[in-house]
Amino acid sequence: MTPYRQELEKYRDIDEDKILRELSPEELAQLDAELAEMDPEATVPTLPREEQVTLEPELEEALANATEAEMCDIAAILGMYTLMSNKQYYDAICSGNICNTEGINSVVQPDRYRPVPDEPPNPTDVADTLRRLQDDDPALQDVNLNNIKDIPVPTLEAICHAIKTNTHVRSLSLVATRSNDLVANAVAEMLEQNQSLQSLNLESNFITSAGMLRLLEAIGHCPTLTEIRVDNQCQRLGDTVEMAMAATLERCPALLRFGYTFTLQGPRARAAAALTRNNELRRQQKKS
Repeated sequence: MTPYRQELEKYRDIDEDKILRELSPEELAQLDAELAEMDPEATVPTLPREEQVTLEPELEEALANATEAEMCDIAAILGMYTLMSNKQYYDAICSGNICNTEGINSVVQPDRYRPVPDEPPNPTDVADTLRRLQDDDPALQDVNLNNIKDIPVPTLEAICHAIKTNTHVRSLSLVATRSNDLVANAVAEMLEQNQSLQSLNLESNFITSAGMLRLLEAIGHCPTLTEIRVDNQCQRLGDTVEMAMAATLERCPALLRFGYTFTLQGPRARAAAALTRNNELRRQQKKS
């Protein structure tokens, strides 16, 4: 055992609750400030004033000089799990340097991050795009409003309304635009009339199961639509929606690509089989 580990062993049986009860208001405030700097959600409970005590110099030095991995060990010994944020704990776990993890795993759980690549700001002029859609500008074939989060819902609805009779737009992408069920309904109405759209992307939005079911009902009305992406909504869409997705792919042979991460094996298998069939039909059509 290293000298550092031997030093920490001295504090294994420390009664941290007793230490907190005996801290003065000034010391509690100082500890609260230090904990808040490490983790803004960490707080120290207010305790009645008692006689003043201070932490032993060895403990203060260990806390001041500890690395993230060593801080994990200190937290395990003292039971003060709020000394670490979830991110600090996760980083230390991944480093493989923690020797004492007993009692930690059941208390502190690491954050699960879904990596999202950074993208430059979208320079699209929303007002100008809407005007060109309403004018059926033949030069506007791809409408990309991805990551523009301040587009009002009425404007998104107006864009969908303009595409209803537009004959030139081939793709519409509204990724991460905070689109909700109102927008999903507008998209559904658009699909029921549009006869030229080929690709639709609504990923990373706030569409619920009700809005998604409405959208799925309308997909078959747009014979030119070959690709749709709806993954990563704000909430789980549920089993009923996944079954409806598989059924939609089965009854719409024009669909060749479908972007969604299924959670149920049954709908996933049905969707994969339907897409394979649809692509084979398209290949045969081109061949003939």
